[in-house]
Amino acid sequence: MKKKFLKKNIDHIYYYPKHVAIIMDGNRRWAKKNKKLKFLGHKEGIKTVKKIISLSLKYKIKVLTLYAFSSENWKRSDQEIKFLMNLFQRILDIETINLKKQDICLKIIGNINQLNFSLQKSITKAELLTKNNHKLLLNIAINYGGRWDIINSVKKIAFKIYKKILHPNDINENMISNYLCLNNIFPVDLVIRTGGEYRISNFLIWQIAYSELYFTQTLWPDFNEYDFKQALNSFKKRNRRFGGN
Repeated sequence: MKKKFLKKNIDHIYYYPKHVAIIMDGNRRWAKKNKKLKFLGHKEGIKTVKKIISLSLKYKIKVLTLYAFSSENWKRSDQEIKFLMNLFQRILDIETINLKKQDICLKIIGNINQLNFSLQKSITKAELLTKNNHKLLLNIAINYGGRWDIINSVKKIAFKIYKKILHPNDINENMISNYLCLNNIFPVDLVIRTGGEYRISNFLIWQIAYSELYFTQTLWPDFNEYDFKQALNSFKKRNRRFGGN
């Protein structure tokens, strides 16, 4: 990972958060509220994604992580899942050039191997095309679950123990962190959840142990610069002690 995003370069006293993670909730409820098909709610949500990416550049946020599709979302209807996967791929194919022009590095996190081959190819292409960008690291979580992330990390460590590369006594927090999806970058400072729910929903459950949480009733398609600024200003007022006094 680029030096721009390395966690070792952190100064804990800063104006806005360096790493913002967002649980983008409310697309389907927005569609219902506006008497539209739920698929149109997802399309409207994509417009908000673009706005927040631009605002992250404006406010000099270094890392933006967006929860797009959880490992639990497979429980939705086949029709909705197919629509979402096609939408993901279409956006990747269309918007990657714009990300490159804006100097944004794209990383898809989650169990990518379970996605269809065509989408996997689009992900690989997009990541390769933007890998040398450094203004913003954009993580999109697709087929992601916090428990899966931790289990996957433990499996990698267990394999190295089996191969006698590591000893069980070598295991510590840093080692587990180093095998997670978001490794060796700025820690998550602020988690925003839209849509009025007050839970984490299996999102980055290891990485956000000391993150600040911000919940808003605003549905994701309606989330705008004012709402985003409110969340950032709320973060500024927090007294982050990290377990100290």
